[in-house]
Amino acid sequence: MVADPDAYAAWLGHALTAARASLASGDVPVGAVVVDPRGEIVATGWNVREAEGDPAGHAEVVALREAARHTGTWRLDGCTLAVTLEPCPMCAGALMLARVARIVFGAWDPKIGACGSVWDIPRDRRATHRAEVVGGIREEECAGLLRDFFTEQRV
Repeated sequence: MVADPDAYAAWLGHALTAARASLASGDVPVGAVVVDPRGEIVATGWNVREAEGDPAGHAEVVALREAARHTGTWRLDGCTLAVTLEPCPMCAGALMLARVARIVFGAWDPKIGACGSVWDIPRDRRATHRAEVVGGIREEECAGLLRDFFTEQRV
């Protein structure tokens, strides 16, 4: 798969739409899509922690599970995950275990980001699988959705 900033921005648009689905249950608005090596979206996920009472119900994990069902394998070789917020350590680990080739994200997470901010799990030289990481795509739009959510929570 060739690096394509226009495709990344489009994928983040789909992830932003998914992120808004989290709002219905009062969850943090994070959305993700899995894109196959041909550039087709094969899975979509959003945070379902509140809706399903699932601590592992992060957008990335939900999307990975759907992609595995769609492809018939947990090995997502050559796939890209695009997500509105930099993955946390749990999600970064799941992405590595699924063999995702590329992680594209919008907003950086300076508190618990694990793809370059606080930790850098996908590019750790000790890892058995490494992924390309592209951050800051549609960053302001992704960060704005989160800012608006947390501003409303604090009112």
